[in-house]
Formats: sequence, C-alpha cells, structure tokens
Amino acid sequence: MENSVKVARVKADLTQQQLADAVGITRQTISLIEKGKYNPSLKLCLQICYAVNGTLDEIFWIEEEDFE
Repeated sequence: MENSVKVARVKADLTQQQLADAVGITRQTISLIEKGKYNPSLKLCLQICYAVNGTLDEIFWIEEEDFE
C-alpha cells in the first residue's frame, strides 16, 4: 500500500509525535507507516485522515498492478 502520510502531516503542520498522539499510537509506528513498512488497519487509516484533514483516497492507495 502506498501513502502520502508524511506530506499530509507536514501540510497539517504536525510532527510525527503530534500525529501519533492524535490517533493513539507511537511515533515509531507513524514513522513506519510513512516509510511504507507498516500497513495500518482501515480504522487507523481513517483516524490518520481525520487528524490531517484529508480523505482516504488522497492519503492511502494501492496500485492496480499490485492486485495481480
């Protein structure tokens, strides 16, 4: 899964720690999500979207060829 969490977080003027606190996870988990090394649950994806004022399709996506 691809994401633009870092871009959205910076645009929302949040640090990794502030975003982590807002959604109830650790800063390290935010770092892993931003690097694409951790795939969050749908619930966590939505929480992140709400925290950075973005939509699910703006911040998280899967490339079509990844389904093959």
